[in-house]
Amino acid sequence: MAVTKIHPIKVNLKAALDYIENPDKTDDKMLVSSFGCSYETADIEFQMLLDQAFKKGNNLAHHLIQAFEPGENTPEQAHEIGRQLADEVLGGKYPYVITTHIDKGHLHNHIIFCAVDMVNQRKYISNRRSYAYIRRTSDRLCREHGLSVVKPGKDKGKSYAEWDAQRKGKSWKAKLKIAIDAAIPQAKDFDDFLRFMQTQGYEIKPGKFVSFRAPGQDRFTRCKTLGEDYTEEAITRRIKGLAVDRGQKRKAEQRISLRIEIENNIKAQQSAGYARWAKLYNLKQAAKALNFLTEHQIESYESLESRLDEISTANDEAAAALKAVERRLGEMALLIKNLSAYKQLRPVALELRNAKDKAAFRRQHESQLILYEAAAKALKEAGVKKFHNLYALKAEYKKLDGERERLSEQYNEVKKELKEYGIIKQNVDSILRVTPGKERIQEI
Repeated sequence: MAVTKIHPIKVNLKAALDYIENPDKTDDKMLVSSFGCSYETADIEFQMLLDQAFKKGNNLAHHLIQAFEPGENTPEQAHEIGRQLADEVLGGKYPYVITTHIDKGHLHNHIIFCAVDMVNQRKYISNRRSYAYIRRTSDRLCREHGLSVVKPGKDKGKSYAEWDAQRKGKSWKAKLKIAIDAAIPQAKDFDDFLRFMQTQGYEIKPGKFVSFRAPGQDRFTRCKTLGEDYTEEAITRRIKGLAVDRGQKRKAEQRISLRIEIENNIKAQQSAGYARWAKLYNLKQAAKALNFLTEHQIESYESLESRLDEISTANDEAAAALKAVERRLGEMALLIKNLSAYKQLRPVALELRNAKDKAAFRRQHESQLILYEAAAKALKEAGVKKFHNLYALKAEYKKLDGERERLSEQYNEVKKELKEYGIIKQNVDSILRVTPGKERIQEI
């Protein structure tokens, strides 16, 4: 599992970069890397882009932190996950420095990226929507790398500090959740549940939102702040052995979901009410699976497997095509940045040639000359002419970016279809209780 947070850097950019690149925290800088800049000169490279920005604003950069559960991965794996997160979230448009810190009890990545992109010199927009995308992407990458993921809604509204405290088992909220989870299986109804909480030493404040306070705690904690599984209504439903209503009934009814393995489900074994609900739920999912197969004219198990293989291949091809375009866009963004820097700073380099005291001139214009020489070297290595048409390159980038959007939509559609067919197959396997490929669907 990884928890993320992001905040803007408005002052002291170099100090922030120096902190995340600390050799004592990054295995002597073995866990430091960058994109679109050199981590040694990131502050002056960021500043050059900031000077070109259409909207100035106060943000110099953004600092993204990604923290992992202890013992779930290695420093190298954590660094790779962070790099993939930065590449996907920033789309190869914003230069960044990423470091992995190993000095604490848990691994965590620091990603500092420029507030201005390399292509159009536009400011990064940080809001709830962009943060939600960061979190979704981080969760998906964790799943792909075999790490645990926070279930949607379970920890809604939790701050990084609260998560860190819960990870250590120290937060009041973490202890309250444990107490509530322990009391629910023993309670007959909500009043009985409150009595159990009192026996554990909790002070209860009734009202519109029930609140609890542990011995030594200054303030009461409202149940609803613990997540949607801990509202008064949700606790009551959990006591009765019912599923928590998440306010998406219509959408949930339309969606095909995995069946529940009642025999191996602890809740079903402990609660007769939950077991009855699970059986009814499974019947509905079986009916949906059969309707799906009929609508898509799939009449045998072999046909289902064949269709799933076709979609899986199409998914791989769509993903590969999208990654190729994204990789090319990243390369073009770097070319645009370096070509722009070269053209902008070339007059300074020409002045150096004619300067009487070249050493003094270099000291006076050190930052500009470092950027100029780095840009010239990068263009040479890329085989790009230094007087290439910058406007033509930006037009090509814009066209390719449109292709990326088209491929992204195509990939998302195929991925959605693959997930749907995958669930259908798992449900069919569960219903038939057979080894895949051995029996016909007509036998359901």
